Amino acid sequence: MTSIHDQAMNHVYQQILQRLMGFFSRAERTALQLLIQRLMVAAGGTERIGTYKVLAIQSGSRDSCYTLALLRAAQLSIAGRSPATFQLRVASLQLNGTSATSLENIHRSYSALFLYDDPRVEVLMVDNREVLPFSHPTPISDAGFEANRLNFLMVGHRRPREGALDLWDNGYLATGEFYGQIARWDSGVDALICSETPRQQKQFLEGLKRATTKAGCRPTIHHEPSYEALFAMLDELRGDCYRAFYPELDQVQWRPAEHFESCRRTTFIDTNDLLISDLEERWPLLTEFLGYRPDALPAPFAENEYVSLGISAHLRGLQECFMHGGSYDAGVTELLQRALVMMRRKQAPDSACQQAEKLFGKLATQPDQRDLAAAEAQKSHGLSEAQLVCLLFAPFVDKGKGLEHFLRRCHPGMLVAMPDLHRAMQGEPVPEQILQWMIDVSGLPISLIGKLYRMAPLADDTSNVHAATSDGSIALAGEWSAGR
Repeated sequence: MTSIHDQAMNHVYQQILQRLMGFFSRAERTALQLLIQRLMVAAGGTERIGTYKVLAIQSGSRDSCYTLALLRAAQLSIAGRSPATFQLRVASLQLNGTSATSLENIHRSYSALFLYDDPRVEVLMVDNREVLPFSHPTPISDAGFEANRLNFLMVGHRRPREGALDLWDNGYLATGEFYGQIARWDSGVDALICSETPRQQKQFLEGLKRATTKAGCRPTIHHEPSYEALFAMLDELRGDCYRAFYPELDQVQWRPAEHFESCRRTTFIDTNDLLISDLEERWPLLTEFLGYRPDALPAPFAENEYVSLGISAHLRGLQECFMHGGSYDAGVTELLQRALVMMRRKQAPDSACQQAEKLFGKLATQPDQRDLAAAEAQKSHGLSEAQLVCLLFAPFVDKGKGLEHFLRRCHPGMLVAMPDLHRAMQGEPVPEQILQWMIDVSGLPISLIGKLYRMAPLADDTSNVHAATSDGSIALAGEWSAGR
């Protein structure tokens, strides 16, 4: 029975491969052969390929789906002509704000490539530092949502006072930690497969370095600006990127703990040079075979894993309104115009730019846009408008140096309570209503506000604010994950 079942499954896998090959152009078939050669060399030859394990990260973006299809074709091609093929681990990270469209893209691509029932493939996700089988209908856990929310606020409050806001740097930190841990889970993996461009790799590593600095554990070794340096940087962080924020007993540990290898052996295999740059050549494979559906926002700007354009525009509107004395609508319009300029600079197709202009016009002129964006921020990130405004001012660090300015601009009625606010951050007893106001306006528990209070400010490192604008306004979302 087992033999018959194996034969039937092998027939299914070969049908999947044939369908895949039917969507590949001549250039993609050539790229596939080069990928197979690259993997064979890395594994040490045909006799070792069966024990070689490869890690692919899946975010639901256009490029991650495409790369996975190419990798699956390589796995099945080797299986068709060799006694064994490489093992594949595909993993996703649960973050606040991940769109339902991205999760559906992941699920449809896994189903189309027949990954779920193949014993040579592990399909995993990480939620609140727990490794689990991937399940697309499962929302992020309450504990995971809250942990991500607190991490986002803590990292965001720790930016340089005069630098770019870079409010979403926690995404780099969470993703970097995820890479390091999933690579050593359950006997580890031999190689991480990555298709990001050299520029995207550099920007991710810069974002990770910037985020680790905010978290109080800046890497000391100079690293090359590519993923060749990723694991060396992560090793410096010793697995826990948030240890400076939380006492050890308060921090959830990675689990199941007994499944993590103490020593990682992972190398990096770059496949960016193998990807076909013409989107039109990829589109049939993506949409007809993998079932890929783009998010509502047009490529190449829409597919950012950390924040939607609507929330970015909302924050820019709040910044203009509360920090610069302008109007909310002017801030939203300015960011959307900049987004369109970025699309054109990246040579997005005219059709995408036209779609963006139409959508941006709707965002800029919709009467209740502020209310809609505020509701989205509350639902997807657990943050109220008051808490976002507090984050923009970051008033707690460096012994509350920015507190008076924040209160004068946003909460003048609380100026009289400044002594009590300082006492609360120093751990001294104060009236309960003072504590509750601090929690409500910041979204943080008093213990973490006190932690920020005791942390020194960061110096402005202009070499690392690649996404900053000349006026220090909110940077557009990180390009590294923008789904080329």
